[in-house]
Amino acid sequence: MCGGSEFLQQGVSAAPAVSADRNTRSLAGVRSSPWAELQARRAERSAARSPASPSALSAALFPSCCSAKRPLLPAAPRQVRLSALSAGRKMSERVHRNRRVAAAAPAGKAALTHPGKAILAGGIAGGIEICITFPTEYVKTQLQLDEKANPPRYRGIGDCVTQTVRDHGVKGLYRGLSSLLYGSIPKSAVRFGVFEILSNQMRDEAGRLDSTRGLICGLGAGVMEAVLVVCPMETIKVKFIHDQTSANPKYQGFFHGVREIVRTQGIRGTYQGLTATVLKQGSNQAIRFFVMTSLKNWYKGDDPNRPMNPVVTGVFGAVAGAASVFGNTPLDVIKTRMQGLEAHKYKNTLDCAVQIMKHEGPTAFYKGTIPRLGRVCLDVAIVFIIYEEVVKVLNKVWKTE
Repeated sequence: MCGGSEFLQQGVSAAPAVSADRNTRSLAGVRSSPWAELQARRAERSAARSPASPSALSAALFPSCCSAKRPLLPAAPRQVRLSALSAGRKMSERVHRNRRVAAAAPAGKAALTHPGKAILAGGIAGGIEICITFPTEYVKTQLQLDEKANPPRYRGIGDCVTQTVRDHGVKGLYRGLSSLLYGSIPKSAVRFGVFEILSNQMRDEAGRLDSTRGLICGLGAGVMEAVLVVCPMETIKVKFIHDQTSANPKYQGFFHGVREIVRTQGIRGTYQGLTATVLKQGSNQAIRFFVMTSLKNWYKGDDPNRPMNPVVTGVFGAVAGAASVFGNTPLDVIKTRMQGLEAHKYKNTLDCAVQIMKHEGPTAFYKGTIPRLGRVCLDVAIVFIIYEEVVKVLNKVWKTE
């Protein structure tokens, strides 16, 4: 028997495989084939990448059944195969579900703006903005000063522009720019600086600022800019423009005008109409920041750090500006009258409002709305665009916690 066994082994190693029965006898030589091992490893990697694939699972679980060069072994029970396929599907579903949850989760705490950056960016934005929009401010102020009690000088916006250019040239539309420029830079700096100081204290744990708190922060910023900057600078601006339209102007320039006002009327002369200015600026910024905060929260959704395109910022700013115009133009008219050269006609802010209603009617409270609407929409859009872009630059060069 031993000799017969040796003979059979020699015959198997020498004879080629010519039938299915002989294939099973040549498996010993194939088991150690590098090619077969490579195929098995590929099958295992494929199963790891696609856990829900039946073919990949079969290759990984039953490699001997998936390789033509492997010996045929008994197939796993049907229940085992179904369990393996079910586990693969559950794993795949779990991975996809986790990805969806991760995509829907908030991106983290919103980044806060350092008040120093806000002050610097606000000042730059205010200076650029007023140089662009001053002609509309000039026309608006002229129409508001053109009271109905006297024969009106202008028939409308176009007539005001035509007469000004005819009498003083194009530069006539920029008369009084210096006074407004000197006030616009600190005004915007105070506005955005105070807003960021207040909003940084009122944000929630995720760094979000809701619309109501945005309104409160805007109100605080408007009141502060009115007291510190707007009231004295607007009083000087209105007196300067009004003086330049008189027959014999007495102010030779901005600083000369300031000296004359302080000399003849004292510091109090630069704070005429303070109550109206505080009401106007407070409501103005409350409305603007309320609308801007609401639109930004809607746009950013669950990601408070989602970047905003400058065009989107400009559109949102224009909407916020329009809302503030329709919301507080009457206060702006009263403020302008209280700061004019004929402010002595009124006892106080309330008396000014009563006299306007008595002598000119309710429509007088919306005098100059159209030119103001165009100026304010452009104004707020430009300011917010420049402010946001300058803050982005400052964040790169000025590192703060």
